[in-house]
Formats: sequence, structure tokens, C-alpha cells
Amino acid sequence: MPRILEISQLGSPVIRERAAKVTDIHDPQLQTLIDDLFATVAAENGMGIAAPQVSVSKRIIILSPKPNARYPYAPTMEPTAMINPEMTWGSPEREKDWEGCLTVPGIRGLVPRHLTIRVRYHTPQGVQIETEFDGFLARVFQHEADHLDGVVFLDRVESTLDLVTEGEWQNIIASRGPL
Repeated sequence: MPRILEISQLGSPVIRERAAKVTDIHDPQLQTLIDDLFATVAAENGMGIAAPQVSVSKRIIILSPKPNARYPYAPTMEPTAMINPEMTWGSPEREKDWEGCLTVPGIRGLVPRHLTIRVRYHTPQGVQIETEFDGFLARVFQHEADHLDGVVFLDRVESTLDLVTEGEWQNIIASRGPL
């Protein structure tokens, strides 16, 4: 039965470490971790999660966007586990948009990200996938992949003036209306 794992907070050393590459995709403990990550991101209403966020220094991320109170205009994507993910290309076009993080609760920031990216990763079955993401999905991938290198969204914010509290973020999205 999958477990809901504790989220490591900013300041925990694992958050700033470069995560280790997964060398044995078929290790049964790896699938247990992936199942736990799926359960944890669902319980936390996250758009995604990276293994370092649950104190496991391995190169695994989950993308799981869906509309919720924090991101009411998010697209829906089937929760997807990505092992040893990497961005192989990023468009020169970038866009600033709001991000938050389970590891940095209560704060949102305007973060510039590539609008379109190409990525490569392995599935839990060991299949290598190469695909392209754009818009919100590209943003979530870049955010989660940053965690694997010890980077949090606060490191990408261009100015402290681009930071707001959770309460102010709720006011911003309420005034934004449907996209």
C-alpha cells in the first residue's frame, strides 16, 4: 500500500544536493518509491514532485498537473513518473509566470521558464521516452527537474519584488479569471 511521505522543507540539506542517477530501473524498491510519490503528490494537491522533496536523493520526478485551488487553470495530465529526466532543448522564448512549491510553503514567485522544451526520460518499465512539452507542462517539468540539481524556484526569481504570500497569490488568481 503506498505511503504518503513527509515533504522536506527548504533548509533540509537534501533539497540543495544534486540527486543521484538511478542505475537500476527494475529495483523493486524504486517502484515502491514511485508509488509513494504518486500518493504523496495526490495528497498534497501538487502539480508534481521530485524524490529529493521526500528526502530521497534520486533522479525521479512525477508530473501530475490538474486544476485545483492553487492552480485553477492547470491542464490535466495523467500522473507520470520520469526516471533520470533531462531537458534536451529549450526554446529561446521564455515566459514569467507564478510558481509555488511544496518545499517552500506559503510563497509564490514569478519565474521565467522556456515556453517549449524537449525532454528525455525513462518510464518505470525502462522505456526511454523523448517528447516535447509547452506552456504549463513545460513549466512543471522544469520546476521539478530543477529539484534534481538542488535548485528551487526562489533561485530563478529575477527580483524579490516578484515574490508574494499565498494569500496575495489567491487574490491574484481570483482577479485573473479563466485563461
